[in-house]
Amino acid sequence: MQIHFVTGRLAEHSLRQMLARLAATVGFEATVQVMPITVAALMPTSWIARRLEVPPGTERVIIPGGCRGPLDVFTVPAGVTVDRGPEDLRCLDEFFGQKRRDLEGYGRHDIEIIAEINHAPRLAAASLLAESRRLTAAGADRIDVGCDPGSSWPGVGDAVRMLVAEGLRVSIDSFEPREVEAAVRAGASLVLSVNSSNVEAAADWGCEVVAIPDVPDTLAGLEATLERLAADGVAHRIDPILEPIGFGFAASLGRYLDIRRRFPAAEIMMGIGNLTELTDVDSAGINTLLIGFCQETGIRSVLTTEVIHWARSSVRECSLARDLAWHAVTHRTLPKHVEPRLVTLRAGKPQVHGPEVLDHLAAAIRDPNFRIFAERGMIHLVGAGLHLESRDPFALFDELQAAGRTDVDSSHAFYLGYEMAKAVTALTLDKDYRQDQPLDWGHLTQPEIGHGPSRAAARVAAAAGSQEVSPA
Repeated sequence: MQIHFVTGRLAEHSLRQMLARLAATVGFEATVQVMPITVAALMPTSWIARRLEVPPGTERVIIPGGCRGPLDVFTVPAGVTVDRGPEDLRCLDEFFGQKRRDLEGYGRHDIEIIAEINHAPRLAAASLLAESRRLTAAGADRIDVGCDPGSSWPGVGDAVRMLVAEGLRVSIDSFEPREVEAAVRAGASLVLSVNSSNVEAAADWGCEVVAIPDVPDTLAGLEATLERLAADGVAHRIDPILEPIGFGFAASLGRYLDIRRRFPAAEIMMGIGNLTELTDVDSAGINTLLIGFCQETGIRSVLTTEVIHWARSSVRECSLARDLAWHAVTHRTLPKHVEPRLVTLRAGKPQVHGPEVLDHLAAAIRDPNFRIFAERGMIHLVGAGLHLESRDPFALFDELQAAGRTDVDSSHAFYLGYEMAKAVTALTLDKDYRQDQPLDWGHLTQPEIGHGPSRAAARVAAAAGSQEVSPA
């Protein structure tokens, strides 16, 4: 395949270096068109379209990912496609590597996520509804209404009825018979939980239940409960109970394996919140491991909650993890380089320009603005004929002043300070830093706060017909 790449003056050197290696590895021939502009990301697509020259034999044109505007403005020969590449050319490896056939159809899953709202009786109706909507948007398939032990909630029927009217599937978590009866009459379709203390009432509820042992350590009482449910024709799933670390965690995993062996066709549920809520660690890794365990053992439903602050994104994590686990188990492939959104703290593999490229940029820059990079343990401040580096942003400002740059006003200084703070965070966590772009926090990434790019875009619009546009 012949691919035509479009770039600006500053990125030309780096792009050609990248393509010299990448073209042979991936298998394409590359041509490069350097537009009369300093920073490629500032080019609107309409501006590119007026200047684009597609060489004969080209099958694909790739413009910088940061270029804004529609792609239908391009007039290209038949059979030629125009695509946006990555916003950072250093990500071209990943850009081409992710075009993998084994990821076609990615996103399938067969594990149900039940999101429990703890202490639901203490919430106003509007708050309960809002939280249910939030959890559903995060990936929950069912909302579990968690009741307070030792009391009876008179409003449980109204609460469940409200959620069912919203189109939500609802379960009720209570051992109080009056709460359960009111909830199932209002539309709850699953009851958590049933053991020897309330199994006799399960036949009257007319819905599926979760069977648990009377004594989790020994599974005592579970078999009798299952026999009674089967005799009464009550649909059920089994939860042997996951225990926290230090209280029988390893043994409890073994009990799930034992239940699967003894009841190969049974539906099983795992309450993974028992580990995420009770372990001092970010929840994404725990959720992913437990979802993987469930996928391999045929556990088709998990119960989680988002009470403790480090587990406040558990539903979203489980939603992403079930897609990853299904893909890995079904295709017998490693769950690696597939779901970057689950990597939050260490997300964004650092891409390194190297000293040669940064020095080349310093020599090529003509405008008074600065480019900031974070690599090799240092913050790099690059401007016209200037390349300063330090781990300490305050030291960089001192060096900048010593270099005779007196044109940095308060607004510019604030912007540089903001970007350097991001750069320090990136160095601390070994993340990739890209000026004017948000740090990569996986699925927790938030859009960047607008500052420099908005001013730069205004200059692009004002200079749409000019030969030179400076960056932010």
